[in-house]
Amino acid sequence: MRIEQHLRQIFGFNTFRPGQQETIESILNGEHTLSMLPTGTGKSLCYQLPAYLLPGAVIVVSPLLSLMQDQVEQLKMKGEKRVIALNSFLHFKEKTAALAQLHRYKFIFLSPEMLQFPHVLQALRSLSISLFVVDEAHCISQWGYDFRPDYRLLGQVRKQLGSPLTLALTATATKKVRKDILEKLQLTNVTEWVFSVNRPNIAIKVEQLSDSIEKQERLKELVSFFHKPGIIYFSGRKAAEEGSWQLKKAGITRTAFYHGGMNTEERLLIQHQFLNGELDVVCATSAFGMGINKQNVRFVIHYQMPSQLESYLQEIGRAGRDGKPSIAVLLYVPGDEKLHEFIAEAEFPDEGQIRQISEHKIALRDVQPPLTEIQERFVAHYMKEAKQNNEQPAAFISQVRTDLLQEKADKRMAMKEWIVSKTCRRAAYMRHFDEKNLPLKQPQCCDQCGLDLNQFKNRSQAKQVNGRPNWRQVLSELLPEK
Repeated sequence: MRIEQHLRQIFGFNTFRPGQQETIESILNGEHTLSMLPTGTGKSLCYQLPAYLLPGAVIVVSPLLSLMQDQVEQLKMKGEKRVIALNSFLHFKEKTAALAQLHRYKFIFLSPEMLQFPHVLQALRSLSISLFVVDEAHCISQWGYDFRPDYRLLGQVRKQLGSPLTLALTATATKKVRKDILEKLQLTNVTEWVFSVNRPNIAIKVEQLSDSIEKQERLKELVSFFHKPGIIYFSGRKAAEEGSWQLKKAGITRTAFYHGGMNTEERLLIQHQFLNGELDVVCATSAFGMGINKQNVRFVIHYQMPSQLESYLQEIGRAGRDGKPSIAVLLYVPGDEKLHEFIAEAEFPDEGQIRQISEHKIALRDVQPPLTEIQERFVAHYMKEAKQNNEQPAAFISQVRTDLLQEKADKRMAMKEWIVSKTCRRAAYMRHFDEKNLPLKQPQCCDQCGLDLNQFKNRSQAKQVNGRPNWRQVLSELLPEK
């Protein structure tokens, strides 16, 4: 039976989206595969369809709880009962029972951190694993060096699991990042499918403003003006909460905030309300988006400059998944990049903290000022690596910190250069991803090539005054003058 028939029988689709068929055929041919497919093109199908045609279990490494839960729920809605996510949603007894019965499951979702527990690895080794999937594989390079170091250990995990057939999936990865993914997964003889990052239905606009007050007012204007629903990205938790409050105050009441400081139940509630059309706007940090498979998001606004072009493209890619016209707007005030410089510095321990641990042998929990959880993971990981490499810990960790801060600074600079550039924004971000076939000039491309904001207007807005119906206009349309 041809895979198109399996596509129809199992999933009810008549055709593949770009990149899906190539990736699936590569896997079914027994080839380790790295696929870079545009955001919103259904990457999960690339492992779900082969799973039904291969005999053993499919292990899916996923970066976020919300993404795991969304993928598990989608499979269950299709009638698949042999699916489980090994994460913090399971109580101890539930997790113990699941590990004892792991052979009953076809799809097993877990985080890279969960794969570092010996009892979890032992349970997985008892299975026949037909496919090892790393979803959002750019996280290996984007997060694996600082606050998610267990991503860098996935190659070792693969070997301990018998080096199963592997699929790495991502939407945004430069040539350098793709090389890093393959090295960290310890993969050779890999088939790569790399498709364009361009999403032609998403118009791109950057607005440079003079100060934060002007930016705040412009945000309210744009959200009132645009057809909804939409997502607004902020660089901090307090800013996301403040943005939500300001929009509600302006009469945009179906608005909520979302960030990593909320408890799991609160975050799941916001996701559910947004997916089900109970919210028009979510003011969020970068914690929101992965696993939010909402087709009709009409706009994405960045209230602050993203830290890198890769993050920017991942986030705007949450708009227009239904293929209809959508818009991405970035609001920039000169100096916005300083915020990410501060955030980057805060992610790492300072020189004094590093010396306390490596030279004075002070326990991580006793370091002053106290280390954050992210800083603890960073230090513990690189102390172990320094020992393996016979390096002096303080010097080794300090050098890693310096190198990573420089890399982040380079990415901020590339992002700022893209913002202030006077050339086509679409062509510029495609060049960043080493694409050669740049698009011809298209309608509704970007603010440099030509853009009509009225194409994205909320058509009911003209019939409202201060968030309430403008009955005079409504009646004039119902009863036009003769």
